[in-house]
Amino acid sequence: MHLAYPAVLSALLFCTGVYGVLARRNAILVLMSVELMLNAVNLNLVAFDVWLGRAAEETLHSGQALTLFTIAIAAAEIGIGLAIVLAVHRNRGTSDIDKLRDTAEGHGPDGLDGPADPDDPDDPDDSGDPAVPGGPDTDTPATGTAAEKAEATA
Repeated sequence: MHLAYPAVLSALLFCTGVYGVLARRNAILVLMSVELMLNAVNLNLVAFDVWLGRAAEETLHSGQALTLFTIAIAAAEIGIGLAIVLAVHRNRGTSDIDKLRDTAEGHGPDGLDGPADPDDPDDPDDSGDPAVPGGPDTDTPATGTAAEKAEATA
């Protein structure tokens, strides 16, 4: 068999895996796409090992040995990955990667960003009470023109 056939098949598998990693939101489908990419690499390793083995009479079949090593690593990776996905799904109720990314960046599940920001005018924790950080400033006058306010704060 010619080397081009497994190389083209490997490239198609790898591109399908890359598309799955970039486009999917479900963590299990992303893990399956990573497995597709690893299988494409394994196919290349075996194909090139056979192709190079024809040139030399005594070969060590290092491509096939690397493939077995990659399969063992992939099995461990998928076992640990599925365990993590199941644990996250139990705790959060979803395996959507976008929602998991939001919680990792500090965004709470209710949409609040954490502690109150005193400079944020849209923050619901700013009640207008002077005792609350971020409430109205008691040093500036409440009435007057904009020039008088600017002069009082300067």
